[in-house]
Amino acid sequence: MATLNYWWVTRPKRKLNSIPEVLAAFSNVALSVRWSASRNVHILFEEELERDGLKRVGERRDHSGSGGRTYQAWLSSLGLIFIQESTGTPFLTLAGEAILSGKSPVEILKNQVLKYQFPSPFGIKTHVSEKFKVHPFIFLLRLLSDSRIEYLTEEEIAKVVMTEGINDSERCFEYVVERLLAFRESGDKSLPGDFIVTHAPSTGRVNLNHPYSHLNDTANTMVNWLEYTQLIFRDEGKMMISPEKNEEVNRILSQKLSFIDRPEDHEFFQRKYGLDPWHQKDTRNLLNTGTVSSKLIDMQRIRQAFIAFSMHRPIAQIGADIVSEIALQTGTDKVLVETVLYKEYPHGAIGGFLSRYYEMAFKGRDEAVDFEIATTSIFKDILGYNAIHLGQTGSKSAPDILLISDDDGYQAIIDNKAYSKYSISGDHHNRMVHNYIENVSNYSDSQYPIGFFSYIAGGFINTIDRQIQAEVDECHVCGSGITVGTFIKLLERHNQKNYSHSELRELFSLNRQILLSDIR
Repeated sequence: MATLNYWWVTRPKRKLNSIPEVLAAFSNVALSVRWSASRNVHILFEEELERDGLKRVGERRDHSGSGGRTYQAWLSSLGLIFIQESTGTPFLTLAGEAILSGKSPVEILKNQVLKYQFPSPFGIKTHVSEKFKVHPFIFLLRLLSDSRIEYLTEEEIAKVVMTEGINDSERCFEYVVERLLAFRESGDKSLPGDFIVTHAPSTGRVNLNHPYSHLNDTANTMVNWLEYTQLIFRDEGKMMISPEKNEEVNRILSQKLSFIDRPEDHEFFQRKYGLDPWHQKDTRNLLNTGTVSSKLIDMQRIRQAFIAFSMHRPIAQIGADIVSEIALQTGTDKVLVETVLYKEYPHGAIGGFLSRYYEMAFKGRDEAVDFEIATTSIFKDILGYNAIHLGQTGSKSAPDILLISDDDGYQAIIDNKAYSKYSISGDHHNRMVHNYIENVSNYSDSQYPIGFFSYIAGGFINTIDRQIQAEVDECHVCGSGITVGTFIKLLERHNQKNYSHSELRELFSLNRQILLSDIR
């Protein structure tokens, strides 16, 4: 394999949202058995992925399990698993354990992505050039935070940043800024004459029809990974820091990130890289893991089914319906299912669902109805409202979602907008004021007064506060707007504090955009 003179990440899937399910499938098949040189285990893992719909069923003519090894490398590259040197047996890192325990995969994977470094065991194995000593995703955030750059395109990342960002030094950073500005000015003419040959793919053979395709594919994957952290968003092909995350990004960049040493020592490196946000050190003794009993296998199957289920539904608490569903899926005894779920997921698991929900808010019309249905589930299953989805009717006389609070005696109007920069146009203003608020009795049987109206969107234009206030002034009902990122923080805070409907009404009645600083 040729040396890679550019950043490289593996991409069996270009997005990270299926990581919890893939990790659960791996745990179900491969933990506590020998992985190294065990082709049968590799094939079992591949078949498990196909059975769960996580990998497309292929012909697999050689039946070698290479698909399983590719997904295993993906998990390993992100510091979620490691292979014990003395036994060849896979184990979860603390970060991997945290994901399967139901903690927010976004927080855990954000931690892993930002710590991602070259050199690493994965980089060494895939022949990434030794000249790279860099935290690539931190480097990208630095560029996005620089007033001279402000945004990046996938093409800029592919042709400039991935090839020139060889280390974290200020000198290298300034050189990359210079090269980016030159590329914006002159395009491919600014690239060295031997660029295509020097940055050839791992095969060493350049596709003359598409000489940059391997670089573009990797850049797209890296943007997807960084987008999963919810620190950035894309708008018309440009990647930018989300306005409400500027403070968090500044805090991240203010803390110098050290390199994990001994990248040639897989187990040592992975256990350090795989520390979750809640641990400083991995002190586990993995020598005496014991025999895997049939009960332990059943318990792992229950965890796998629950993680997969929680990715598609917000589970705020374990109930009889969840127990019955998991027992049916796994074919295990309800008593064991109930015992495992109540012990390991006492507060449910909403993080996986919220990571998918975040993506919906930037899909425009493509997933508008899914976004509305998901929001309805959140207000019902997490926040405890009687939430009614009206958006599927397509009627302009009814909002997307109607909320009814018997606890506090009010109803509320929610309008979803799956856009990165939503603006309340004149038509949308009139629709909210005259159709939804003035004529609420046309679609609601409730006699409660309207407590508030709110827009939930991927993001808003800068003048959104003025637009909301104009609606409030005309209809005399309090209102607000909230980005999906801030809404998710509200839900995570609710999981700790348990807001009352009275408190939520107060928050959604600020008559402006709700900010992270408003969530206490």
